[in-house]
Amino acid sequence: MGLILLEALAAGLVFILIIWWTMFSGRNKGELHDDGDEPEAGRVTEEGKRPPEA
Repeated sequence: MGLILLEALAAGLVFILIIWWTMFSGRNKGELHDDGDEPEAGRVTEEGKRPPEA
C-alpha cells in the first residue's frame, strides 16, 4: 500500500514539474504581456521614436 502511495506522489511531482517547465522555461521575466496592455500614447516604434499622433 505504501509503495502505491509513493508511486502516486512521484507521478504527481513529475506532472507538476512538466507543467512548471512548459510554463516558465525560456522566459526571462515570467509571463509575456499582451500588446493591448500598454496605452497607445506610450508606445515606441522599433526606431525608438513615438508614433505620430492621430
